[in-house]
Amino acid sequence: MSEITTEQVSHLANLARIALTHEEIEKLTGELDVILESIAKVQEVATADVPATSHPIPLSNVFRSDVVGDTLSADEALSGAPEHDGSRFKVSAILGEEQ
Repeated sequence: MSEITTEQVSHLANLARIALTHEEIEKLTGELDVILESIAKVQEVATADVPATSHPIPLSNVFRSDVVGDTLSADEALSGAPEHDGSRFKVSAILGEEQ
């Protein structure tokens, strides 16, 4: 297996326009080497009779059914609002000048 070099990490950082110090390049080189070794180990055991998976156990739809339930009326929703105009909440402007 080939190891990743500091020159390769430096080149990739340059392509990505990421400024890295020499110490960061050294650290990333070691970390990327570990990642490549882990991938190589997985590739050793990944054979044609083992199907590719994204999860160790099968998943089914985890969303609940979208069922209409009891909702608040406009008056109930606005009853606790500090300010409203009868049909909508009134809030201070958050962009630009306050009105």
